[in-house]
Amino acid sequence: MKINMTEALAIDMDRLGWVCRKCGHEHGPAEQNYKQGLLVYARDPRQVHRAIIDPQQYTQTFAPQPEWVRIIEYYCPQCALLVEAEYLPPGHPPVHDMQFDLASLRALAARTQEAGQ
Repeated sequence: MKINMTEALAIDMDRLGWVCRKCGHEHGPAEQNYKQGLLVYARDPRQVHRAIIDPQQYTQTFAPQPEWVRIIEYYCPQCALLVEAEYLPPGHPPVHDMQFDLASLRALAARTQEAGQ
């Protein structure tokens, strides 16, 4: 049984692993950060946030500076689904943003499966 956790990720309760909801690719153990099993692309924020005022005339253009922030995108390595994007300072490790009580989820999945039969 799979439990959907985000628009792009589910946890396979039989294997206790992260899986892509689009293609079913396994990303690694659910006890670990799902981002470890994804492709990573660090973008220059100026690719996304254009300068509001002329950078030829002003040093502060109201656009994020790449010395201060990067946009980190995480993709499924099999189907290229964008799973997550986060803004981080250069060199910062990926944020571990989801951690679940897997024993409780497994028990809930078992009760749900029993009720459905």
